[in-house]
Amino acid sequence: MKEIIEYLITWLCYGDAEAAKRVAYTDDEKALETYDVIIVPNGLLGKELVIPELKKPEVEQPRKDKSIIRTDIVYAAFFFTSRAEELLNTRRDEHGRFAACFSILSQKSRLQIPRLDEYARLLLKQLNLPLPEPGFGHIYLTHDIDVITQYRSLRGVIGGLMRGEGKAVWRALGNIHEDPLYTFPWLIEQDATVPDAETVYFVKRTQGKGFDYPQYSLHGMDYKRLKKLLRHSNAYLGVHGSYYGAIPKIEYSRMFRAHFLRCDIDRMQRLADAGYTDDFTMGFADQAGFRLQTTRAVRWINPKTMQLTPLTLHPLTVMDCTLSNDNYMHLSEDEAYFLCERLIDKVRLHHGDLCLLWHNSIFTWDTYHRSLYPKILALLQ
Repeated sequence: MKEIIEYLITWLCYGDAEAAKRVAYTDDEKALETYDVIIVPNGLLGKELVIPELKKPEVEQPRKDKSIIRTDIVYAAFFFTSRAEELLNTRRDEHGRFAACFSILSQKSRLQIPRLDEYARLLLKQLNLPLPEPGFGHIYLTHDIDVITQYRSLRGVIGGLMRGEGKAVWRALGNIHEDPLYTFPWLIEQDATVPDAETVYFVKRTQGKGFDYPQYSLHGMDYKRLKKLLRHSNAYLGVHGSYYGAIPKIEYSRMFRAHFLRCDIDRMQRLADAGYTDDFTMGFADQAGFRLQTTRAVRWINPKTMQLTPLTLHPLTVMDCTLSNDNYMHLSEDEAYFLCERLIDKVRLHHGDLCLLWHNSIFTWDTYHRSLYPKILALLQ
């Protein structure tokens, strides 16, 4: 437990280990003789799971440059970054996911407020330390490659011909750039307008059955051509895991994102055990915002075992279909733009990590994303 407490206090101090040494997690006010700030525990950490109140912390200053924070912000940090709420609430959607609509964060626009970052700022102020400069720690422009092409497989050809799309089929067979789903050159061009961004493409490693369908061949010419293009653009490759929970053996990347954002606590532990170091799944599919109540990467604590794992969680800020799908937020283009702008402003304020997810396939659907995505990127330039 000591390791967890020390880690969370240091994390709340934006990684400043020396500042964290000035903070005590105790209800003994005599500790102010040695420490500058006391965070009073609620007695729950490691003993009981209770949803913390999301409110402005109570702070007292009994002496000059000495503070007592009577709201347990350490427990709050543990609760939200560990995803402990999923142990208290057993409701799941049709894909077995803990959805935003089941969470207390769906109420009163709480998802749009990174409360833990606000707590971190409060702690820095009590320590008389400068607040982080507005900006981005990292910008991750990520893309899940659920499918590479529409017409360049046997099933795609047959389906296209049956739908009377023969001309489109033959064009795509003759030139991959004519295939409507092969939007990668355009995506690379758009992402290049944000030179400080790190681009990550998550490649499917599945059996291609059920919700994992279709699975493209990682040994086929189309994928080899695409891989070369992505490497040439200095993009990173990550692993896009199966809908059904199988954890692929690590071969080319330790970065992971679950298909359909479908990832429970047990699967998270299996990810950590398998050697994956960075997970980019941490967003709700049905609502955009701050699922972990932070804009910053954080190591995952398993709330079942109370173990600090080596797996780092990268909060997912916005996913494309969350904005536009009828069964999710179903926003207009203007509404989607202004929501993204608000969320991006929050990330910038807290010097957090911005993580966007747009699929290569969505730009050919009947949506506004080919228009919206460049506008979002323009906010980052």
